[in-house]
Amino acid sequence: MRAVYIIAEMSANHGGSLDRALEIVHVAKDAGADCIKLQTYTADTITLKADTPPFIIEHGLWAGYTLHALYSKASTPWEWHGRIKAEAESIGIDFLSTPFDFTAVDFLEKLGVNAYKVASFEMVDIPLLRYIAQKGKPIFMSTGMGTQEEIQEAVDTIIAAGNNALTLLKCSSTYPADPAQMNLLTIPDMASRFRLPVGLSDHSLGHISALIAVALGACTIEKHICLSRKIETPDSEFSMEPKEFSDMVEHIRTAEKALGLALYGPIGDEKNSLYGRRSIFTSSDIKKGEVFSKYNIRVVRPSLGMHPREYDNIIGKRAACDILFATPLTMEMISE
Repeated sequence: MRAVYIIAEMSANHGGSLDRALEIVHVAKDAGADCIKLQTYTADTITLKADTPPFIIEHGLWAGYTLHALYSKASTPWEWHGRIKAEAESIGIDFLSTPFDFTAVDFLEKLGVNAYKVASFEMVDIPLLRYIAQKGKPIFMSTGMGTQEEIQEAVDTIIAAGNNALTLLKCSSTYPADPAQMNLLTIPDMASRFRLPVGLSDHSLGHISALIAVALGACTIEKHICLSRKIETPDSEFSMEPKEFSDMVEHIRTAEKALGLALYGPIGDEKNSLYGRRSIFTSSDIKKGEVFSKYNIRVVRPSLGMHPREYDNIIGKRAACDILFATPLTMEMISE
């Protein structure tokens, strides 16, 4: 089993400060993340500057914002990307970003990214998927809200573009996500149905969902990270603080060890416990020629005598020698 790949999503949690963004990179590394992820867009590349009803968010965490205002507040300046990527590389953590249009893909290509993330909302942007796939780099694609048919169309688009390095991420596209609506059993079903690696992009609070996902076979976990939820940003309310993220990583690594492999028989230190199994012992002193019976032999712990399966075969036979009480029975002690 390969190690679960853990992505720390910075998103808007820099709160408009490059210094804070760089600190988040270090915090993610220290917490055990494999990768720090950004989102590459501007308000103008992701939506229109309009305040008419279609562009006003009605529900959820960002209700009342126009799309343009929200994305203006949440975006990461493109001129920061190179600095953040260099900082990540200098401390040995991968750098990843989500492009939201062709210009973002072109920008990230010039930056030299090694992989791409596709957001749930962009999963239906078939031209964008094709353009990303044509770059020939690994892709993580969130599938929140996606029907089987929509996911299949997205998968087919990417593969038809010559890119097979695709990981699907189960996702609930609500912020924060309600565990009761996450349906994590979809993870093994997706793996079987689409024959691709599957992970979880998790917007729920805490790390229970992430651990369950790992137990169900998730190969990737993506979680938002912030320095503190007291630093209010569009994403802070459902993001993990450093200690929480570190605890999640520790528990995921423990879960990986516990999952192990499909094996039978005593493993490792368990071999020492074989001593505690039952076997056949004398339960009283026995004289040579005496008949073995339920009154002078018993199946008890430890396992130093004959196997319990022999008990019925021994009953009625005679002792080949004198045997003391509490002696492990052996074949040599049984008369032919």
